[in-house]
Amino acid sequence: MENKSKPLGIIGLDSSHAVEFSRILNGVEEPFHISGHPVVAACTGERSEDFDMSCQRMEPFTKAVTENWGVKLCPDIPSVMEQVEGVFLEQVDARKRVEQFEAIASFGKPVFVDKPFALSSKDCRRMISLAEEKGIPLLSASALRFADSLTEALSACKDQPIYGGDFFGPMPFTPTQPGYFWYGVHMADMLYRVMGRGCRSVRAVHTEQADVITAVWKDGRLGTIRGIRRGCQGFGGAIFCGDSYIPVDVSRDKRGYYESLLEEVIRMFDCGVSPVSLLELEELIRFLEAANESMETGRETLL
Repeated sequence: MENKSKPLGIIGLDSSHAVEFSRILNGVEEPFHISGHPVVAACTGERSEDFDMSCQRMEPFTKAVTENWGVKLCPDIPSVMEQVEGVFLEQVDARKRVEQFEAIASFGKPVFVDKPFALSSKDCRRMISLAEEKGIPLLSASALRFADSLTEALSACKDQPIYGGDFFGPMPFTPTQPGYFWYGVHMADMLYRVMGRGCRSVRAVHTEQADVITAVWKDGRLGTIRGIRRGCQGFGGAIFCGDSYIPVDVSRDKRGYYESLLEEVIRMFDCGVSPVSLLELEELIRFLEAANESMETGRETLL
């Protein structure tokens, strides 16, 4: 894709995505390199000592981003924001989202917030309100939402009505990012890309081996998510459209889903329009929140 040159920044270097995004955007010899939008500045963010994925990975990931991909390490968020025209909020601990987003939003530049966008509807609404107040283009999504196999499956549906979608993938839990917010967001993003807004209720069934979330849309359509902890660890699913179904197998994609996600992020940075509406983002966070409530109560939860 042709891009106008635009320097970008990263906030939070305890996420593997910070390394992957720097590789794709700065690695000119990478097979799916996206040119003209280098990551030029980053700050580590705040280490979370009660979250192993933060405290154990901050140092090696910082080293990889700066030494392997030539990104300048800055002391804080303002130092990064002054040098860039768009930013990735990559801090792995979403408990810090609101505070960091407030600091970023004050500069009025486009922002991609990695998954999960927020850990509650309250925090989600606060961040969306800030983005609207400042007129900031904002995108948050799992990379799986834009996987090439899902895009191709939707294209194969053409103008046929879509009646439902079933998606599966790994579902590890981590205490600091409650319940389905941590990995459920991957399948939820795939499901929402297919179904759109309008979910009425969810019911979650939880066992040690797996979770199944059944969602009912207001028009009667059904969607399901199967989160796996034993057995298959790949991502995939099916779209039910017209009188057929279209399978989705992410493992067959030639291009990685980070590359497909970055293509959408760069497009938003350039044109200022997000491929995911803020209304859909807000509903998706409520979807995950409601699924957590259903897991706790064993009952159907209304959105």
